[in-house]
Amino acid sequence: MENETIYILAIESSCDDTAAAVLANQKVISNVVATQKIHEQYGGVVPELASRAHQQNIVPVVHQALAKANIDKKLVSAIAFTRGPGLMGSLLVGTSFAKSIALGLKIPLIEVNHMQAHILAHFIKDEENNKTPEFPFLAMTISGGHTQIVLVNDYFKMEILGETLDDAVGEAFDKSAKILGLPYPGGPLIDKYANLGDPHKFKFPKPKVEGLNFSFSGFKTSVLYFIQKATKDNPNFIKENINDICASIQFTIISILMEKLKKAVKETGIKRIAIGGGVSANSGIRKALKDGEKKHNWSTYIPKFEYCTDNAAMIGIVGYLKYKNDNFSDQSITAQPRYRISE
Repeated sequence: MENETIYILAIESSCDDTAAAVLANQKVISNVVATQKIHEQYGGVVPELASRAHQQNIVPVVHQALAKANIDKKLVSAIAFTRGPGLMGSLLVGTSFAKSIALGLKIPLIEVNHMQAHILAHFIKDEENNKTPEFPFLAMTISGGHTQIVLVNDYFKMEILGETLDDAVGEAFDKSAKILGLPYPGGPLIDKYANLGDPHKFKFPKPKVEGLNFSFSGFKTSVLYFIQKATKDNPNFIKENINDICASIQFTIISILMEKLKKAVKETGIKRIAIGGGVSANSGIRKALKDGEKKHNWSTYIPKFEYCTDNAAMIGIVGYLKYKNDNFSDQSITAQPRYRISE
């Protein structure tokens, strides 16, 4: 039985992406994501609309994942699903569906912490990259809802060393973009324009926060006041300086992240760094981490783009690791919108 293939059907529905994946052991054989476009007109995710869209998307997405994997559902060994953290309505759709399908197929159910999954995505095996971090390592999870530095001692032994006291880094990017009149989600657009601009053209203050914690609310306010003053003097200021503004915003945010990361390395003595979460798709952050590898002799681990944003493959790898340890859930399990990575 040691060489038996374990097939995990994974479901992710923590925010506004409905995703399903099938893994054969540590290898992804299908990874399907349905993105909800409806939120763009509102400038952010509307929870009620998100949960309704999940209800519409979940059956076709799971069907497509099984079809792309070319396996019958009767071959599935277990169902892994995101229990939290996330939006309650969205999580309920995925949780209920996962419980139902596990019950119908009479197979084990495995609950997954979404933030642990962003970190453990590094253990997905594929032809392009088989480089996985050795324990212990430091993980920086950066997304629209989270900014954390985590000490990872083992697959399921994680300790938060620092986290945001208010807004997450992804929110800092998106809200700055909104101030500039850019459409939602604005983070990728800031990254795009930043590559064409001068990162030292405009100076934004960096918050002074003790230890390894972060704060981005003051930074967002400084961007707002700066733009209000500049556009009062010159109504065309944003249009004329968009590349430099975005480059300066991105440079400041990345500086905040990298200073804390350097501090964490110094305090722990651990030079293995892994990043995860939607904001780890940002080209400036990826470059800063690679520069740190050369400058500070770090070993850096950067996930493939498809495993950065919310996806079910990362849920599946956690499902596989838990399956190997017989770490299953029962049908009484409920969604948990606030779910600490260290729980």
